[in-house]
Amino acid sequence: MITPKHYGDWALIAGASEGVGASFAHKLARAGFNLVLVARRTELLTNLSQKIRAQNGIEVRTLSLDLKASDVLERIRMVTDDVEIGVLIFNASDLDTMRGSFVDRALDNILASVRVTVVSQTVLVHHFGSRMAARGRGGIILVGSLSGNAGMPLQATYCAAKAYTQILAESLWCELRGRGVDVLSLVLGSTDTPARKRNGIPHVPGFPVLSSDDAAQQALDHLADGGPVHVPSPYTGMFQYLCSTPRREIAERLSGAATGRRQNEAERD
Repeated sequence: MITPKHYGDWALIAGASEGVGASFAHKLARAGFNLVLVARRTELLTNLSQKIRAQNGIEVRTLSLDLKASDVLERIRMVTDDVEIGVLIFNASDLDTMRGSFVDRALDNILASVRVTVVSQTVLVHHFGSRMAARGRGGIILVGSLSGNAGMPLQATYCAAKAYTQILAESLWCELRGRGVDVLSLVLGSTDTPARKRNGIPHVPGFPVLSSDDAAQQALDHLADGGPVHVPSPYTGMFQYLCSTPRREIAERLSGAATGRRQNEAERD
């Protein structure tokens, strides 16, 4: 388990209010880190921070912020400039806008995943990563997805954004490993989270489902000695398949699966 002694006293989690982000928060708090928790929903953040403070006696700062906003860095700096962020976890995704035909959706809806997972992620990683490199220590976890290894119908920008996350982590692992900064992309598959249920994203029959706690624990266990990509054991076979199979074959299979799901949904309706 990572410790403040190795990385620094504070951890920042973007996308912290529930699911995998909340699991990261609980685990880091038990390890002794003070926390900066960033997410959109104020009530969830408040409840989470109160619970963590009561259980662990650490300092917790919260910031209610939509990570699509143009002033993300300025807002986050207001609550972090006076502390040393030793661990940065970017867990945010715009699941609310991820599904639907690319050409039939409004452009603002299409760009949501790009603004969160590409723009804001890059801004925060650059800001905190540069400070970690200057100090000679730090850790960065970027939460990705199997979706980042194959283009899927009705999820074009989400898949593309998650591909960016993985390649960014791989590149930074190469750049920063000699400067004392550990970088890891956590590639998730079907994970049991409130956001997934809220957005009606079904689990694939027969495909293993990982709990939020297991996902967070695996990332923390492998940050210091793994990288640049960690795929939890239930998904390693699928990851290898997606990475090694001809791209047209993948696209045709996923197109057929999407067509079947749409037909089943129509029949249910």
